Amino acid sequence: MTVETRPEAEERDGHRRDNVEPEDYAAINAVYGALLAGVVLATRERVKRDPIRAAELLPMGAATFAVSKVIAREKIGTWVREPFVEDASHGGQPRGRRIQRALGELVTCSRCVGAWSALGVVGLRAASPDAGRLVTSILATSALNDWAQTGFAWMRGKANQVPG
Repeated sequence: MTVETRPEAEERDGHRRDNVEPEDYAAINAVYGALLAGVVLATRERVKRDPIRAAELLPMGAATFAVSKVIAREKIGTWVREPFVEDASHGGQPRGRRIQRALGELVTCSRCVGAWSALGVVGLRAASPDAGRLVTSILATSALNDWAQTGFAWMRGKANQVPG
């Protein structure tokens, strides 16, 4: 049995296995860029009056973590992944070709979804500061709970280990 390297794995029967072209990624990046520009243009005056402070970055980062984890990994995010991923309830692998597959790669990558989540969290804070702070607080608290649950499970596992 041989293990295929990445380039060999991509080529089968003369076709690229993933069937994603650079312009597919460019289209996704163009949408992100357009949304980013829209947020900047739509909120530039409001942000002058109520700028995002450095102290808000950690809670917004935690909120972004919570959103991206739900979309990319959790069972309740299956509906978002399903059009783009095989077996979306278990994370799954991107399916289809071209833009569908590129979107499948996006929605299964928590860091990738994190960039889009950050745009939403920060955009909401900039557009509607009170709503943005409330949503950030809820999502950051959810992320804190997630980290606490993970830490508790880790400690419980360590406590149950047999010494030696």
